[in-house]
Amino acid sequence: MANVDQVDTELANLNIIDEEEDPMVVLEENKADEELYDLCLVGRVITDSIVNFTSLRNTLADLWHPLRGVSITELENKRILFRFYSEIDLKRVMDGMPWFF
Repeated sequence: MANVDQVDTELANLNIIDEEEDPMVVLEENKADEELYDLCLVGRVITDSIVNFTSLRNTLADLWHPLRGVSITELENKRILFRFYSEIDLKRVMDGMPWFF
């Protein structure tokens, strides 16, 4: 086991900045990309068992009854993208949370 002085010395010599790497410069923000996700939520299934995505999608759409619709897309790692087409629908869902399926 290393003693405290050795650990202190190693931590003092630790360099977390890569001298060769140039900083990333953002020249222009793309507002169109931001607007694509303005009315979106991301959810996650927190179970180890397999979830029937079609059943989950249909059940949530039936529960929420969005006026202008909702697009529910399965992402990776058991994440789900909910894209609403009305701020009112999004607010109704957020006000009714948490949602468990």
